[in-house]
Amino acid sequence: AGVDLSHYPVIPEPDGEVVVSLAARLLVDKGVAEFIEAARHLKQRGVEVRFCLIGDTDPGNPSSLTNNDLDALRAEGLVELLGFRRDVAQLFANSHIVVLPSYREGLPRVLVEAAACGRAVVTTDVPGCRDAIEPDVTGLLVPVRDPFALADAIQRLANDPKLRQQMGRAGRELAEREFAIEKVVLRHLDIYQELESGA
Repeated sequence: AGVDLSHYPVIPEPDGEVVVSLAARLLVDKGVAEFIEAARHLKQRGVEVRFCLIGDTDPGNPSSLTNNDLDALRAEGLVELLGFRRDVAQLFANSHIVVLPSYREGLPRVLVEAAACGRAVVTTDVPGCRDAIEPDVTGLLVPVRDPFALADAIQRLANDPKLRQQMGRAGRELAEREFAIEKVVLRHLDIYQELESGA
């Protein structure tokens, strides 16, 4: 669960329209449908935000979006489809908010990477996701499978740059304190030494 913080520099938010990004395999249980529905709600409310979906389908997984689903999304124009990308740190630097509305996770790397980049997050109140943030400090928690709550949380951060940037700074501090790869490695070594001494 550690990251090399040198690969995730904190860059000031870009000017212009607020960009909201979700980086994940395009699976139903990653909350992709809720992300799309939240985009739909905010468009109906007249909230000016740009939604970017980073990731690819997983044809072997029955919960994956299909190419037909992606074609329909492109036609609707609600969400920009960026596909599989390796430059996640740069994409997060180009974003204002990182979202992961997943149904279940271990400790999601994407939330750790977002924190390292100094970006506020919105994620679901499920094990793993809630363990990767400090609620109301580094980001906002929303109920699982609730696109209305997701839209509300995104709108709150989109409309409040001061809060958003404060959460981003706190996220970077969290990443430095808890998720820097050097610290994670040392914690693992301590565990191994404890196990060895108890054997």
